[in-house]
Amino acid sequence: MQVKGVALLGLVVLGGVAGDALAARKGADACAELVGFRDARLKLEVTGAERVPVAPPGTVRAASYLPPIAVELPAYCKVSGRINDRTAVDGTRYGIGFELALPEGWNGRFLFQGGGGLNGSIAPALGTTAAGDAPALARGFAVVSTDSGHEGEGFDASFMQDQRAALDFAHASVGTTAQAALLLVERYYGKAPHHSYMAGCSTGGRETMLATQRYPELFDGVIAVAPAMRTGFSNLALANARTKFMSAAPRDAQGRPLLAQTYSGGDKSLILKELLAQCDALDGLADGVIENVLACRFEPKKLQCKAGKQDGCLSAAQVTALDQAFKAPRDASGAPLYVDYPYDTGIVYEGPGIPGFLPTEGPDILAAVMPKAEGFDPDATAARVRADAVQMLTDTNAWTNLGSFLGRGGKAMYAHGVSDPWFSAWDTLDYFKRAEAANGAQAWNDAARFYFVPGMGHCGGGTARDQFDLLTPLVEWVEQGQTPGQVLARGAALEGERPLCPYPTHAHYMGGDAASAESYECRK
Repeated sequence: MQVKGVALLGLVVLGGVAGDALAARKGADACAELVGFRDARLKLEVTGAERVPVAPPGTVRAASYLPPIAVELPAYCKVSGRINDRTAVDGTRYGIGFELALPEGWNGRFLFQGGGGLNGSIAPALGTTAAGDAPALARGFAVVSTDSGHEGEGFDASFMQDQRAALDFAHASVGTTAQAALLLVERYYGKAPHHSYMAGCSTGGRETMLATQRYPELFDGVIAVAPAMRTGFSNLALANARTKFMSAAPRDAQGRPLLAQTYSGGDKSLILKELLAQCDALDGLADGVIENVLACRFEPKKLQCKAGKQDGCLSAAQVTALDQAFKAPRDASGAPLYVDYPYDTGIVYEGPGIPGFLPTEGPDILAAVMPKAEGFDPDATAARVRADAVQMLTDTNAWTNLGSFLGRGGKAMYAHGVSDPWFSAWDTLDYFKRAEAANGAQAWNDAARFYFVPGMGHCGGGTARDQFDLLTPLVEWVEQGQTPGQVLARGAALEGERPLCPYPTHAHYMGGDAASAESYECRK
């Protein structure tokens, strides 16, 4: 894709960079020459640029809670900058902060790295989402990351009181940052990228989806993992689930529900055992992984004790909670307000990151974003969500017309951990199917793929395999026309590799070494 010198969606990409490319003048001086560069039309200023040396394998982490990157990272020019730097009426500083990595040995490609949560900080521009062992930077991509227009920690939403900051978070920072980065890429290397990509998970997945919906000319290929499509309603669904669990929880001396004690460790082991008994072998192998996601129809009622709570079974209240909590909340008319959550092995997960769907001891990571379970009213909560302007702008669930993106030859790959306790994998699948109907089955099949990741939680973790490379098949699809098929996945939770298969197929065991990916085929 060539974007030099064309106007896109009211933003201007400047072309015709005068003089030799800075990168041609090797070393730190060429990088440092970017400092102070300004562009009035984009309100862009480069505030810093430094050369980062080669990083040996195992010395860099994308985040403190993630394992170190297993491959060498090349030397690169690390560029810092701000777009539309300003001070609000209350004295708060706003503006889109970004980091751009310009590697030596550039491969001619550009990747926009999506954010996470409410953003508010700039993650290292590495491009690790769905890239397996080799992040985009290690492959020679120029990579940009951004704070989406504000500074903040955790789920601090105070920035949304500022109109421009709210708009930047909701959608505008994607287009603005991408075009600023493309300008700097061309200035540094002397030419525009021959192809541009975007990848992200959670909020980054939402940002990636909105890129195809609102900026269809900017990217040639995208990867959206576990997209936070409509957080108001997913958080509503979690609050609804919490009320169901509370109804079965024991009480303290003051009569308050002890949510984390709804199911004991033994109860959870029992639930997992019965879930596997009902669904595990549907993929041809009983190995603790539910590959045939679409065929799993778990029935909690088979766990109910005949009389009262006993070891080896659940009380009627526990069974009812287990059945109802995974179902979509409904309004007074009976219409669903969200979708169901899948039953999967990761619902009992208690490792690093966000725990599984069942209540557990430890930090209640999602409590800050969902409505209070006490006195929860689905209709009133839904009304507040619908009236929230920022929610409407961040919602990427409704827009399925991707005609311009597809018409340019754009390719989109979607993936979702089946055990994600925050955003239901069924919701991403629902969007995928509605987009197919809106754009036509043939056009959609020529341009889009969806992958369930069994056992994986939110953006990683879980009880199975959470490391896989979608970036390689995406590039091959965009640039060489090679249609993607199965993708190998592995992870710390389980040994060996296993294929991830494009919907509507799953990895089915054909016999042989169960730890070998060659023992499976993608089957409907």
